[in-house]
Amino acid sequence: MNFALYGYGPPQERKWIVVDCGVTFPGPDLPGVDLVLPDIRFIEKQAENLAGIVITHAHEDHYGALLDLWPRLKTNVWMTPFTAGLLEARRAGELNAPDVPVTIFRAGERFTVGPFAIEAIDVTHSIPEPVSLAITTPVGTIVHTGDWKLDTAPALGPKTDEARFRALGEAGVLALVCDSTNAMREGESPSEEAVAGGLKEVIEKAEGRVAVTTFSSNVGRIRSIAEAARDAGRQVLVLGRSLQRVIDVASELGYMDGLPPFLTEEDFGYIPRENAVVLCTGSQGEPRAALAKLSRDEMRNVALSPGDTVVFSSRVIPGNEKAIITIKNRLIEQGVKIIEDTDALVHVSGHPRRSELKKMYDWIKPRILVPVHGEAAHLVAHGALGAMAGIPEVAQVRNGDMLRLAPGAAEIIDQVPCGRIFKDGRVIGTDDEVGVRERRKLSFAGHVAVNVVLDDRYDLAGDPDLVALGVAETNARGEPLEEIMLEAAVGAVSSIPRPRRKDLDLVAESVRRAVRAAANDAWGKKPIVTVFVTQ
Repeated sequence: MNFALYGYGPPQERKWIVVDCGVTFPGPDLPGVDLVLPDIRFIEKQAENLAGIVITHAHEDHYGALLDLWPRLKTNVWMTPFTAGLLEARRAGELNAPDVPVTIFRAGERFTVGPFAIEAIDVTHSIPEPVSLAITTPVGTIVHTGDWKLDTAPALGPKTDEARFRALGEAGVLALVCDSTNAMREGESPSEEAVAGGLKEVIEKAEGRVAVTTFSSNVGRIRSIAEAARDAGRQVLVLGRSLQRVIDVASELGYMDGLPPFLTEEDFGYIPRENAVVLCTGSQGEPRAALAKLSRDEMRNVALSPGDTVVFSSRVIPGNEKAIITIKNRLIEQGVKIIEDTDALVHVSGHPRRSELKKMYDWIKPRILVPVHGEAAHLVAHGALGAMAGIPEVAQVRNGDMLRLAPGAAEIIDQVPCGRIFKDGRVIGTDDEVGVRERRKLSFAGHVAVNVVLDDRYDLAGDPDLVALGVAETNARGEPLEEIMLEAAVGAVSSIPRPRRKDLDLVAESVRRAVRAAANDAWGKKPIVTVFVTQ
């Protein structure tokens, strides 16, 4: 979830730019939450000093929060044509989405945002039109790599622009702010050309249908799959809205030229089994994605059969392991063969390994290395690699750190508010504001509602009404839990002297405590209890 701020100038006159504006996805600890967004209150409070937002590429963790957060900042945005196309496609599909003012740039171009002179530089990554940014001010140039790798034979687009990086290094680079994702992996990543060959071999050898799941934004991989299917005499059927949206935008920009047309779900019944390649969403185990539905046999027009093959042309994002394993097991139970990157060369990362990082250091020759984009282990490993490679200063930063790059030595000079906010349906807010904390408790121990009615003498006017949701039916001895909680509610009211029952809030709290305690004694868990008392 990327949201980097660069500031220039003294504190009272400082101007800022944002580089990237991304999301991450909720885990099971955030029930009901749709997206996790960065907390931007620091720059939101001084939005008048924000000169603009620059997006390096169209991966969700780099641009996915833009429509939700832009209304809080209302500034100009710069991005490449492919990113702009995806943003527009998404905007068209969202209710009341803002009309974000976008300026298009291409790799090799230079533009100015406030006091920052910016140059976009070609790099290779697993999506069209990724760029690094050379950000220049009077005190020096910073290279913000974004996501990148070195690929001698990329599926789409040019190679990483070694000549331009070398030229920047010769001119002098103050700091390299660099991707750390694969900083713990030795060597260099294989090329996309090699992955295309691996996919072609798998598809040609498969006897039944082949379903391939990959990241929706990996247009080069989609093209490689389509070419492999074409060469094997097969047709490609696309399942999943995000895949279809990416293919539509990529086709408009010419990235799918020369390929046979992609088919839709409705065409499935007309394709002979041995001629079908199903390209589907769901590589990360998303429960509503096409692959998960196929594993549960819930697609209306599409199903897999024993002897078919499913290829995971993707990596496992940490935290998604259990969901992916569940889908694989369901498919195996159906008699489907699973192929992943440990079985064949069907995926390669879009991020640099250690040898690639060292080449970038050699080209750029930065005075300061700032490892970013990774977990703590990756950031520390990247910093150690840079120090061993002879970079004079390594600045280890974490979320919320304000790092001064110049003048003087690199130094963390302040901590600013940061964290996470949540998109929950049509509402964006903190965990309290969107109700996540209480929802998490509900998911753990359920909810009990009790309605107590007192007569004009403040005695019970009949037994209370009690409704329990998500609560065990009986205790270990088989006694109904609702009856146990009901008896506790009656006992709580009876234990209060009649004169004190005029305090209805006191009655409600006594009943709440009694019901929770009774549930805990009988079940071992304390549900959320809501009590209504009327007289």
